[in-house]
Amino acid sequence: MATTSKIHLLSSDGGEFHVPGLTVESAVKASEILQENHEIHHIFFNQKGFHNHIVHHILTAFALGASPESLQIHYDNNKNYQRPPEPLDPGVVKELHDPTLYMKYLGNERYYRDYVSFFKGEIDKKGYEEVINEYVLKGDERADDMLARMFSSIAHPIIHFGFGVEFKQPAIIAEGLAEAAVHKNYILEYFHRAESQAKSSKSTTKSIVSLLDEIRANKRLSSAGRFTDWNTLRDGVLARAQNDMLDYASQWTASPDTLEERTAEMTNAVAYYGGGAQHPPKQIKFDFNFIHYINASIFFTSFLKQPWISPENKVRLLEWKVRLDLAVYAAQGSPEPLLDLISRYKPKKQPSSGDQWTAIFQRANEVEDDGHANKLVRALAHGEMICKPYEENEKFRITGKMWQQLGNMAIDSVEDTGNHWVRGAGFDEAWEKFDDRPAAHL
Repeated sequence: MATTSKIHLLSSDGGEFHVPGLTVESAVKASEILQENHEIHHIFFNQKGFHNHIVHHILTAFALGASPESLQIHYDNNKNYQRPPEPLDPGVVKELHDPTLYMKYLGNERYYRDYVSFFKGEIDKKGYEEVINEYVLKGDERADDMLARMFSSIAHPIIHFGFGVEFKQPAIIAEGLAEAAVHKNYILEYFHRAESQAKSSKSTTKSIVSLLDEIRANKRLSSAGRFTDWNTLRDGVLARAQNDMLDYASQWTASPDTLEERTAEMTNAVAYYGGGAQHPPKQIKFDFNFIHYINASIFFTSFLKQPWISPENKVRLLEWKVRLDLAVYAAQGSPEPLLDLISRYKPKKQPSSGDQWTAIFQRANEVEDDGHANKLVRALAHGEMICKPYEENEKFRITGKMWQQLGNMAIDSVEDTGNHWVRGAGFDEAWEKFDDRPAAHL
């Protein structure tokens, strides 16, 4: 049984999307790896806030059928550059029980281990469901602050937290909560203003893809992020064009009776702009920022299935996610998604037999990286599954075989030469270091 002190995966539970035939041996190996990571590694591997992705990588590889040997290779390739957490300070852990002092330590990675210990203790007493409702979803000042931090730093905290919920691992949930606590919070004002504006608006909600089109046409907004910005969301869109952004973000809403369709719409939209943001004749490359919002999409299906999350909070989680998706699209220069390129894409490898996804998953489990690639193809395959009922709906621009096309594009791109990802797909400068594709593949 999984507890706050023990990570315990089951071959019978591969999360929201997994291949058939997960083995007990792989479940045991993945559990051992994640247990060690939990005990000896910080959530950041350096002082710049670069993230430890071992949990994401190993859980995704396990769900995609990686062998114990493959799981160990992935861990060995990524554990050597990790760093240990700061020493535990029992005095800080004690102070975190005071709501006013709890806020004092937020945003400081030095206290990551203290927050992990604190949340483990809270989960042991109350269960992770009650802890999440109290510290993230309650709607008071402390919870809203934490919820906004969940979406900070290209959604890393909510991805980590989401894996914990998806795989029912209290220790990983505690890590995700602590990760959110030590991130900076620069987007709460945006979320609150968008929420307030949406509530006061009398206009009907628009589709995500129509809002993407409108954002791209607004030159003040689509040029607010600059290639030279360290953070194009914070320093670009939110600093230079927040009012414009709010006009669009407030025009998308959900309701308890539309949650499943709206979650599928969100998933489809991020796959559409994330996969379609290409720059012919340059190599196929996915934008590093955009892939995180594709990768995060799978957890919102998981959130829908949790009976302890109220319908109102499920709506709120999804609305905040979409409003961030829209802002991130604007921040990267609002590149026009090339739907025809996805449809016409010629995969570099065609499996001699069997399902294309199976071959894509096998290749993803062989990529030497930190887990971004296998998360991406798993999220795309999951997107195909949940969007299938809505293929006749004009809000859904990725349909049918386009999902497999995106999967092939993703795995081909990371196996190709050059960097795995482009950073700033809407900026010409970002593509200068990449090669042109051969004419036969255009």
